[in-house]
Amino acid sequence: MATPNVLILRAPGTNCDLETAFAFETAGAKTERVHVNRLLEEPNRFDRFQILCIPGGFSYGDDVAAGRILANQIIHHLSDAMARFKDAGKLILGICNGFQVLIRSGVLLDGNAEQGSPATLTWNDSGRYEDRWVRLGTDGTKCVFFKDVERMYLPVAHAEGKFVARDEATLNRLAAAGQLVLRYLPLDGGMAGAKRSAGWLGHSEAVPQATDILPFPDNPNGSQANVAGVCDATGRVLGLMPHPERHITRTQHPRWTRPETTQTGDGLKLFENAVAYFA
Repeated sequence: MATPNVLILRAPGTNCDLETAFAFETAGAKTERVHVNRLLEEPNRFDRFQILCIPGGFSYGDDVAAGRILANQIIHHLSDAMARFKDAGKLILGICNGFQVLIRSGVLLDGNAEQGSPATLTWNDSGRYEDRWVRLGTDGTKCVFFKDVERMYLPVAHAEGKFVARDEATLNRLAAAGQLVLRYLPLDGGMAGAKRSAGWLGHSEAVPQATDILPFPDNPNGSQANVAGVCDATGRVLGLMPHPERHITRTQHPRWTRPETTQTGDGLKLFENAVAYFA
């Protein structure tokens, strides 16, 4: 198996880069934490890597909006290098603040000059920062990162994590294309609420509607159609609000001393899939 090199992009306020490096290294990759200023000086640094990850945190203090300043740096100074990276068949992962950066920079969901981005991430319905564990289900097989993954139990920690599409037609288009790849599930493990949105169960012919929203705290932010993660049209670029790097070992589980836990954390498989992609 080839050992991919992972670029973990840092900026002022990033605070999950060490955990993300640990997750990728546990999965068998080599990592390098690189400050955005080094890339602004030398955009060709991208060429040395096979995976780009923008980790969680509060880049530039989330001034203006979460991830907005780092996204603007990408738009105005790194867009060509980022486009080459994507076109080369490489992988891009954005976790929490990284998801916000990817969606606001247009790297994840291509927009246009007239209508802007197809979707955004805005303030949680609760109006506050939410830090809790959630249950998640994957939808479809498009995304490289979720190969052989059906369910996960991961923590979320964000204030601006509510996924909102431009309109219902856009939401339906993204769902039909298989890009709404991760959804919040009922915390009690039941599927009654999920059955309202057949896309949760893998039925691509049934498109989830914006009104099919689980109650708080099952859906911790009020995202339309309970969306927790989105991929691009190729399945190689993923943005998600939950933190897979915070559930790599069994002792990170809040009930790790009880029989319900497994030997490895639910988040590890996501990173192992990224490494295995370059086998």
